[in-house]
Amino acid sequence: MQKLSVAIITFNEEKNIERCIRSVMPIADEIVVVDSFSTDATKSLCEQFNVRFIEHVFEGHIQQKNFAKDMCSHDLVLSLDADEALSEELTENIALVKKQQLFDGYAFNRLNHFCEIPVKHSGWYPDKSLRLWNRTKGQWGGSNPHDRFILQEHASLGFLSGNLLHYTAQSIEQYSQQMNYFSSISAQSKFEKGIRSNWIQILMYPLWRFIRTYFFQAGFLDGYVGYVVCKSSAHEVFLKYIKLYKLNMDAKQE
Repeated sequence: MQKLSVAIITFNEEKNIERCIRSVMPIADEIVVVDSFSTDATKSLCEQFNVRFIEHVFEGHIQQKNFAKDMCSHDLVLSLDADEALSEELTENIALVKKQQLFDGYAFNRLNHFCEIPVKHSGWYPDKSLRLWNRTKGQWGGSNPHDRFILQEHASLGFLSGNLLHYTAQSIEQYSQQMNYFSSISAQSKFEKGIRSNWIQILMYPLWRFIRTYFFQAGFLDGYVGYVVCKSSAHEVFLKYIKLYKLNMDAKQE
């Protein structure tokens, strides 16, 4: 049977980290928490469990997750965010992988929750995520904050049933703060790649995001939560491109 390392990155996650750790305890042979110097009770909560708690300066989501991967002792790694947890079915299937790993990486569906309510449409589900893999077969890439694990060419990919439970926001206020935070990171990432923004994008991209998620991806079936999620998603797109536009304008004036 293979041994499993669980890698978790944290910053001020006192409301989530215990749920995350408890969900992986039945299958984890090692739990590595890489924390970017939390100022709340995250560290003290982690120390109540048998985890390796490592403090490391945050340089970006991709960089932090690759650092956490490298800190793991075992090749089979499960990577989670602190606001995520495993469903019972997914836990059982990961346990089977430990007994016989047929693929280099495994993806599974992520069920996002908004204010504790599961969102099953709105572009939020199935939200397939590659989170279980042989750490020698790839690394984290993508664009901050939208990181993704990229398997090497010719590496094999399987799929596990069961949901990764994601508790994205406990309140509308918290979600608004998250959108502001992530839109800033995304705008900066695009700016550093030389991507420009214009008024057509600022006006049309948010509108298209709402139409796509609410109508084509059946957000209306999620009730009022679906409307809030789709409208908020469109607003995040607006924030991203208006911030990018401002970065472009500031660069011109320098």
